[in-house]
Amino acid sequence: MLSAFIGRFITVCARHAYAVIALFFVLSAGAVFAGANYLGVTTDTSKMLSDRLAWKQRSDEMGRLFPQKENLLVAVIEADLPEEGRETARLMAERLGADHKNFDFAKRPDANPYLVRNGLMFLDTQPLSKVLDDTIAAQPFLAALAQDSSARGLFGALSLIAEGVKTGQADLGGFQPALAGFADNMEKAVAGHPEPLSWERLLGGQLSDLAGQYQFVVTKPKLDYGSFQPGGDAAAAMRKAAEGLEFVRDGHAKVHMTGQVQLDDEEFATVAEGMVAGLLGSLALVTLWLMLAVRSWRVVVPIVVTLVVGLLLTTGFAAVAVGTLNLISVAFAILFVGIAVDFAIQFSVRFRAQHQDSSNERGILEALAETGRETGHQILVAALATSAGFLAFTPTAFLGVAQLGLIAGIGMMVAFVCTTTLLPALLKVFHPPLDCPSMGYAFMKPADVKIRHARKPLLLVFGVVALAGIILVPKLQFDGDPLHTKNPNSEGMKALHLLMTNPQSSPYSAELLVKSLDDAQKDAEKLSKVPGVHDAMWLGSFVPEQQPEKLALIQDAANILLPTLIVPTPKPEPDAQALRDAAQNTATALGGILDRLPTNDPLRRIQVALAKLAQAPDKIVLDANHALVRFLPQELDQLRVMLQATPVTLKDVPPELANDYLLPDGRALVEVHPNGVMSNSGALRKFVTSLQKVEPDIAGSAVDIVESARSIVKAFEQAAIAAIIMIAIILYLSLRRLTDMALVLAPLMLSALMTVILVVLLPETLNFANIIALPLLLGVGVSFNIYFVMNWRDGVKYPLASPTARAVLFSALTTGTAFGSLALSHHPGTASMGRLLLLSLACTLLATLVFVPALLPKREIDEK
Repeated sequence: MLSAFIGRFITVCARHAYAVIALFFVLSAGAVFAGANYLGVTTDTSKMLSDRLAWKQRSDEMGRLFPQKENLLVAVIEADLPEEGRETARLMAERLGADHKNFDFAKRPDANPYLVRNGLMFLDTQPLSKVLDDTIAAQPFLAALAQDSSARGLFGALSLIAEGVKTGQADLGGFQPALAGFADNMEKAVAGHPEPLSWERLLGGQLSDLAGQYQFVVTKPKLDYGSFQPGGDAAAAMRKAAEGLEFVRDGHAKVHMTGQVQLDDEEFATVAEGMVAGLLGSLALVTLWLMLAVRSWRVVVPIVVTLVVGLLLTTGFAAVAVGTLNLISVAFAILFVGIAVDFAIQFSVRFRAQHQDSSNERGILEALAETGRETGHQILVAALATSAGFLAFTPTAFLGVAQLGLIAGIGMMVAFVCTTTLLPALLKVFHPPLDCPSMGYAFMKPADVKIRHARKPLLLVFGVVALAGIILVPKLQFDGDPLHTKNPNSEGMKALHLLMTNPQSSPYSAELLVKSLDDAQKDAEKLSKVPGVHDAMWLGSFVPEQQPEKLALIQDAANILLPTLIVPTPKPEPDAQALRDAAQNTATALGGILDRLPTNDPLRRIQVALAKLAQAPDKIVLDANHALVRFLPQELDQLRVMLQATPVTLKDVPPELANDYLLPDGRALVEVHPNGVMSNSGALRKFVTSLQKVEPDIAGSAVDIVESARSIVKAFEQAAIAAIIMIAIILYLSLRRLTDMALVLAPLMLSALMTVILVVLLPETLNFANIIALPLLLGVGVSFNIYFVMNWRDGVKYPLASPTARAVLFSALTTGTAFGSLALSHHPGTASMGRLLLLSLACTLLATLVFVPALLPKREIDEK
């Protein structure tokens, strides 16, 4: 009855072909308008999970309370010398801070005056004592430099070293690395290639290493959400500012951009990279497969038009029902084409195999009606079951796939409507030839017979494979880290990898919001003792501990050093001749102690370089002076500031630091950093689990990653069970026999288990992007299996030799071509999606073409 009704309906559509085509043209125009005006895309992975999840609510609350930590664009400065990095960062922060068009603020978090002034007090007592002792030992040297911060004063200080060696009072053992570095700079300056001297490394010793390798400029860019790359203008402004800086131009410093804004913009750019070329290539191959499938351009064109119209209508629905697509739901187009093309091919192949006379309109109408009666109910059941499989994901907390399920689920019904209305109308207009017996594969009859004869051994083999898949299911791993789906070669990811080894700048942190500072202190102490934790920072972390003891050490050093470091009237800048004279005097002084120095002592090289400099022209001498002492004044200034440290309390922490850890209502933040690199999902999961045992309400990026993985796995478990139940109900209502329902579901389960085996053995980790292969597996698997089972019910004797098998094969080829283009993407997430889709498609095809023919019970009409 249903088959007859669909046949009559298709005939009506064909008789009024031009009206049907015009109607779909109008609907498509409306869909295009809706898509262009109301459909957007976001690359924000935080939008892919429901706000009703408790951990997600805590995460969103953190973002709302501390907006200054959200949507940042960060410049990471890597320089040859610490001073070059600091100067580059300072100038960049000034320029970007003045650019109110592109930035709300630009700051250097590690250059806060409060942190600089109290820098010595943040050291532990033993390292502090060592640093101060070394500085006091260099007091004569520093005093000379404070009096004359030029190369003249520097050369004079070296003369003091010569005098100390001569009298036996100079112990140079601890200064050998510094003197060797100074000798290198002197030799380069004399050769006409002067390079700045790092006074931080020369005077700071161990202290310079504690400052870290990189400098940071943290900015809050103004985002253009109407653009596919909202931070594009700000990134361009940052790049332009960097290109104009001295040390960047001469190659002594590099500026890397990272931060959430940069990573999100790169995400879209990487996904889009090569997409046009891949899409065109994919369309060309799909067209080729369609031509080989139906062997007439008069059928290929209607199929392509039907697919395009169906995709436009589905896009219009997405614009109205969803509005903003995410990185998973944006793949609805691939799913639609991949499955809808199967409906169109099934209809068209069987249409071409009809035996009516195609030379007149009556023959075409009869052929369309007969095709509708043969395939209409099969395509309807396939569409309903596939739609149910997708819609089962809609109620889950995984909004990425929930959106995809809604769009694809409705899209399947759109595809059915287009296949049974627009496609017959277009076939009527294009009037292709019929009576094409080669639509089936007659040469496959022996394979059908062999499979039927060897069905028990084949079923045994597939049973073992299914058992292996069940055993391997627990070994499936879901990687919830969105960083692992990004291009590791992009600028933002490269810069981020530079920071991962430093716990303080690791992107994998955890956060806890508590009622007061007292609670913050208690929780920080408690969390810092958790295994895997490097430190737990709160506002009190900016107040040095053991201040009386440390201040006493600093005050003792200040009493000795400050009287000679604070010089009211330093000597004026020398001219070239004064510098040559100073160089000659020091060279002579060092020459008098050469016999007391080891053969490899850097003072020998310094003596030779000074002798040459004393004879050099003005330009080389002045350039050498500039390079040698360029960073000396600021280093001496910083030393003076740190030696004048005073007691500090929580009230002394400046607002720009305190606002990151204390809210106006008194609530306080504790920030926990992991010990070691957390890029491994297992290590990250262990870190978060340990924290949650102590504080279940902890939040932060590390928690988001782990909890999102747990939520997604749970969502797929729920959806998979619901999908199987809904598909089973539809199959039972359609087929009316439990046995036939099982014949469709069994190969579906087998293909899923075979996919599990491949995923574990290859291996191919499941992630945010490629997990859409699982609902697609349901959709394609159900469609293919339904055709074979319903053909068997209708008495088809050789399933592999039938037009259905041809349609299934070419449907798989067209779908696989689309997925193959994804697998070639430069974006790791998209590429993994393509690979997993291909794997699941291959498993589905194997189950359909081999397992189903073997599984189908024998009938009297089958060969003995």
